[in-house]
Amino acid sequence: MYLLDTNHCSRIIFGESNVIRRLQEHIGLGVATSVIVQGELIYMVQKSSQQEANLRFVRTFLQTIDLYPISGGVADVYGSLKGEIVENFGPKDKAKRRKFTVQDLGFSDNDLWIASTALHYNLTIVSGDSDFQRIQQVQALALESWL
Repeated sequence: MYLLDTNHCSRIIFGESNVIRRLQEHIGLGVATSVIVQGELIYMVQKSSQQEANLRFVRTFLQTIDLYPISGGVADVYGSLKGEIVENFGPKDKAKRRKFTVQDLGFSDNDLWIASTALHYNLTIVSGDSDFQRIQQVQALALESWL
């Protein structure tokens, strides 16, 4: 089962043929995305100059794909994963950690939520985002890119 990240969803929505071809090759194995990605796509629409048309494209796409929610199990994985990231990449001095965030390391909270969803449900993330490669240094995360 595959969990599409925002960069792959947006390319599918806007017709990038290579990514669409790969999607068609994997569709029988199960392809989904996360409600976090849904939020990122809607945010992209809000920033666009063609909001009405782009919102239609996004809504149509989201109706054709399964969406994984943020459950209590996903939240537990998120908390553990975030702690491991800080432990492995963050400052060793406890005083410095108090004001420290994962964003200081270049990780986005949204990517941690997406990774936590994949880990909880044992999914392969499909993304071109390097955050997920760095997450693999602390968790065994299945990752592919169709770009």
